[in-house]
Amino acid sequence: MKKGILVGIIMGSDSDLPVFAEAAAVLEEFGISYDITVGSAHRAPERVQKYSSSAIERGIKVLIAGAGGAAHLAGVVAAHTTLPVIGLPVKAKSLDGLDSLLSTVNMPPGIPVATVGINAGKNAGLLAIQILAVSDKNLTEKLSTYKKKMSDEVEVKGEKLSEIGFKKYLEK
Repeated sequence: MKKGILVGIIMGSDSDLPVFAEAAAVLEEFGISYDITVGSAHRAPERVQKYSSSAIERGIKVLIAGAGGAAHLAGVVAAHTTLPVIGLPVKAKSLDGLDSLLSTVNMPPGIPVATVGINAGKNAGLLAIQILAVSDKNLTEKLSTYKKKMSDEVEVKGEKLSEIGFKKYLEK
């Protein structure tokens, strides 16, 4: 396991990778170092425990964890560390990810998991960045610029919609 990374990403299965890749992409966009791995709460609990409990000594500041279905991974990760854990529920074949969301968000007292929406990899990455930005002025400035850009894009779209009407807007 690498040293010098700030965010650790652990998913329950490699089939979850497309969702977690969104978190990794936004971390890369902000220049945040991370690692990404697979570790099942049910099929490889020792791997999850080792990854989670060693995160602080490896320099990690925030963990992103999640899975589909019976998504206990984020809670197991949170049980083995004092770092902030962001739960990323993944839409599985059944229940449209609601089972994963409820498994991730409903944690017992003392084991909090900050949970983003189902398949919301980008928001998981952004929440990790916001946590890191608490002690990093440069990241705070980058986040402000990022949010300003989003706001500007909405302004442009709103003006265009008003200008050409919804029918022409939908044709584009």
